[in-house]
Amino acid sequence: MLTDPIADMLTRIRNANLVGHQRVEMPHSRMKTEVARVLRDEGYVVGFGVEGEGTIRRLWVDLKPPTPQGRALSGLRRVSRPGLRVYTNRRDIPLVRGGLGTAIISTSRGLMSGQAAHRLGLGGEIVALVW
Repeated sequence: MLTDPIADMLTRIRNANLVGHQRVEMPHSRMKTEVARVLRDEGYVVGFGVEGEGTIRRLWVDLKPPTPQGRALSGLRRVSRPGLRVYTNRRDIPLVRGGLGTAIISTSRGLMSGQAAHRLGLGGEIVALVW
């Protein structure tokens, strides 16, 4: 039994990226699908999808291949966790790596990047930092 499925997802993506896998699979949840959507929209992964039906569904994420300049995804860090939730308002959304990274924020309008939340004037729970 996992106590933090989002941390497990980020760890699977981080490990697959480090060893050069093209695709990583994990158990499906709506929250994980939304995190994958934000990663795709921000350009860190190529795509994602869900396979299976009923309770036996799997989420897959296609990672970008490395280029001579480096990897598209060089770091993932879980911020808010079950034992310590971290919230922010619109003015205090963190800049990741001086604006080169992305904060994933859970707002009242769903999961979105920190820049999108700031544009909409929303704060929320800081789910993860990606760079």
